[in-house]
Amino acid sequence: MGDVQERQPARGLSFEDVWAMFQETDRKFQETDRKLEKTERLIERLIKKTDKQLGELGNRFGEMAEHLVTPNIAEKFRALNYTFTKAGPDVKFTDARGKTLTEVDVWLENGEFALAVEVKSYLRLQDVKDHIKRMEILRRYAEERQDTRKLLGAVAGAIVKAPIRNYALEKGFYVIEQSGDTVKIEAPEGFSPRIW
Repeated sequence: MGDVQERQPARGLSFEDVWAMFQETDRKFQETDRKLEKTERLIERLIKKTDKQLGELGNRFGEMAEHLVTPNIAEKFRALNYTFTKAGPDVKFTDARGKTLTEVDVWLENGEFALAVEVKSYLRLQDVKDHIKRMEILRRYAEERQDTRKLLGAVAGAIVKAPIRNYALEKGFYVIEQSGDTVKIEAPEGFSPRIW
């Protein structure tokens, strides 16, 4: 039997060996968890920063749209037989305690009418719905002060898709849209603005 080598039994893992492997694996998992947590915090900070920058950009576009609408808006409505004697941007309506009830991007008024314009860079369906609620707040505000003027509403946008324009018109709003370097007011034949 000189040519046949005897096989040695395989050495089994001891408890200490297995325990050491578990501890090493646990250490690696903890290290990976720390790296993931650090990455998640970094991603959260980046998302917050991006959201803030997008919000600021959206505000700038909104401000740009307001500056496009405000300068000659009274003249545009004069062509529709409204003579507004006062016009101003960013008007806040507050209660007796100073709490803001609503804000209007552009407010026009005279002795008979007041008109609230909501201005967006990109007009959406929800913006029109929100303006309906705003108009209802303004009506209550006026009634509480015995202001009997007729309240009209308008929505304005640098970009207004046809379905949104049609919806706003159906709800009785004038629709103000960018047209070149000025704005135009949509008031199709037969249009009757809603009076709040």
